[in-house]
This record gives sequence, C-alpha cells and structure tokens, in this order.
Amino acid sequence: MKEVYFRDIDHTNECTVKNIKLKPGQERFIETVDECLKEAAIYHEWHPVAIYYDEKIIGFAMYGSFGPNRDTWIDRIIIDERYQGKGFGKKVMIKLIDKVSKEYGVKVIYLSIIEENTIAHRLYKGLGFEYTKEKDPNGELIFKYTIL
Repeated sequence: MKEVYFRDIDHTNECTVKNIKLKPGQERFIETVDECLKEAAIYHEWHPVAIYYDEKIIGFAMYGSFGPNRDTWIDRIIIDERYQGKGFGKKVMIKLIDKVSKEYGVKVIYLSIIEENTIAHRLYKGLGFEYTKEKDPNGELIFKYTIL
C-alpha cells in the first residue's frame, strides 16, 4: 500500500527537493525550499524533511520545537505543483501532526499562514487547527492544534 512518509534531507535527495515548484501565484505564501534549508542551517531547532509518496518526492516540510515551553511548530509545508489537488496536503498534515507530537512529546502544535492563503486556511481548520487571534512577527495568522 502506498503511503506518505518523510526522510531527512541529504545528498541523495537535496537536489530534487530544491526543485520542488509551486503553482504560479503561490510563491507569495511561502519561502522557497532553498531559503528554508538556509534557515535550518542557521537555526538547528528546525528539522527539514522531504515528503515522499511511492518513492517519489512530492514535497517539503520543516518543523521544530523552541524555547523553555517547547513551542512546537509545523512551519513550512510545500506540495509540488504536480501533486497539488490530489489530497496530499491533508494526508501529509495528518502524518506530520502525529510525527511531530511524538518526536517532541507535545500535545500542542502551532503553524502560521498568510491571511490570503485561503486554501491552506480551509485545510488547517478542517483538520482541527484553531486561529489563536494572534499574529507572528511577520503578520501571519497563528493557528494551534491541540491533541486530546
């Protein structure tokens, strides 16, 4: 059975991951993979991963846990334009929530989105993320997921 899964980024997949493309107009919603990897090289709390389905790289994600309260974030998720609209975003988020909560031993996970990104907004709300009525330093809306 084919499933979505994650692998660390290394010399075997880095080039392919860096070539992930968004649909035209989406680049205003998220940083490039290259920018994300540079950020992860500076801030080692970030954990970038390649998203796979059936041995094919279909996307990129980055998550991490910070500070004394262990605020844990799924900060970036990019599904390559060829795989968008096929339900992968939802599958990936469900798996990421499970992976991140277990890896860090947390019951609360945060993410932020640009307000105009209505597709992401609908996806995250549908999965149970709630808007905290706060914005991050970049003006993005902060959402929180609580594992019961």
